[in-house]
Amino acid sequence: MQDFTYFDHLEDLDAESKYLVHKAKEATIHSYAPYSKFCVGAALMLEDGTIVTGSNQENASYPLCMCAERVALYVAAANHPDKKIVKLAVVAHKKNHKDLTPAACCGSCRQVMHEFEQRQHKPMEVIMWAPNKKWTKAPSAASLLPFGFSKDSLDG
Repeated sequence: MQDFTYFDHLEDLDAESKYLVHKAKEATIHSYAPYSKFCVGAALMLEDGTIVTGSNQENASYPLCMCAERVALYVAAANHPDKKIVKLAVVAHKKNHKDLTPAACCGSCRQVMHEFEQRQHKPMEVIMWAPNKKWTKAPSAASLLPFGFSKDSLDG
C-alpha cells in the first residue's frame, strides 16, 4: 500500500481527478439499485480526454448484476476500442443520500481492470474514497490486485 497516495479532502486532488470524481458522482443518478440501495458511479478518462461513465445495474437474480466500473470499461471498449484508459474514479452513496460513502472496487472489477491494463500495455490510475475515509489514488489496477489472473495463467 506504500504506492498509494492518500488525500484527506477531495479538494486536495488535482483538477483532472476532481473532475472525474464529479462525473462519477453524476453517474450515480443512473444507478439501478432497488435491492442494495447502494448507488455506485464510475468515470474513466481516455488518453484523448474523453470521459466515459457507468453506474451499477442490479437484477433480482443477483449474479446478473453489473458494477459501475465494469459498465464504464465495457462501454469504453465498445465505443473507443483504440483509446487507452488513463484513469478511473469510482464513488458510492446510499440511495436518497447526497453524501458519499467509502467504497473500493470489488474483486471482480479489479480483475477486469487488471486485464484492461494488460490489453493496453499501460496502467490506469484508480481514484476512490476508500474505507479508511481518505481519497486514495492507486497507481494502477494491478496495485489493487497483486496476484491478478491473466492470459499467461492459461498458458500451459
